[in-house]
Amino acid sequence: MRVWSIANQKGGVGKTTTTVSVGGLLAEQGYKVLLIDLDPHGSLTSYFRYDLDNLTKSSYNLFLMTGELDPNEVRSLVHDTSVDNLKLIPATTALATIERQLHGQEGLGLKVSRGLAQLWDDYDFALIDTPPVLGILMINALAACEQLLVPVQTEHLAIKGLERMLRTIAMVNRSRKSELPYTIIPTMYDRRTQASVSSLRAMRNNFSDHIWPSMVPVDTRFRDASKAGLPASKYDPEGRGVHAYAALLKLLVAEQEQKECEKALE
Repeated sequence: MRVWSIANQKGGVGKTTTTVSVGGLLAEQGYKVLLIDLDPHGSLTSYFRYDLDNLTKSSYNLFLMTGELDPNEVRSLVHDTSVDNLKLIPATTALATIERQLHGQEGLGLKVSRGLAQLWDDYDFALIDTPPVLGILMINALAACEQLLVPVQTEHLAIKGLERMLRTIAMVNRSRKSELPYTIIPTMYDRRTQASVSSLRAMRNNFSDHIWPSMVPVDTRFRDASKAGLPASKYDPEGRGVHAYAALLKLLVAEQEQKECEKALE
């Protein structure tokens, strides 16, 4: 299983859109994909028409599990979506109480890693959608993943959020055995506005080592796909936003395969 997390310490930058779009494209390519919602607001969960207030099995339950995890108990948290090969561990609003409820519990930052270990052979990819705040939920996502995707809206305030996120990545890297690879993804780009153009230019100048060379454009089809509860690639395969995410995914998979080959040769 390859585990990718989608994170930024600013809301409204396209994290859930990125999670659904990349996950949907992977599923269409025949990969078995698990989406995990760690955001108490549950945008990813709501996307697939689940009610956060009426779920009895969710990612919240994973944090309550103690001792040696039972694979079947972890599998019971997985829900179907309307898309073949695409499954979901949804969120509930109770996730917002985790830090207060379980404060001081040993291994709290590795709950998601331990849960995924029980599902390792069930899926090809796991994509983790995170809340826009630094806390135990985001720490779990960063600890569990091998690749981080950082969507950043092409506007100046979003760049400030990116700078906070990069400080968090630096902090996490100090506790990891190896540095966490990350890719900055410019989103909601509108070439008609000076704000988008200048923000994209600033990102490329200041973060050239980690930024994806292209961008995800503003595309109303993402909103329409969300209303339909479908990944954009299912709703409108020829949409310009879908083509952008397809290009991003092609690059990410190629880079990961190259790293895996290099590691095998060591």
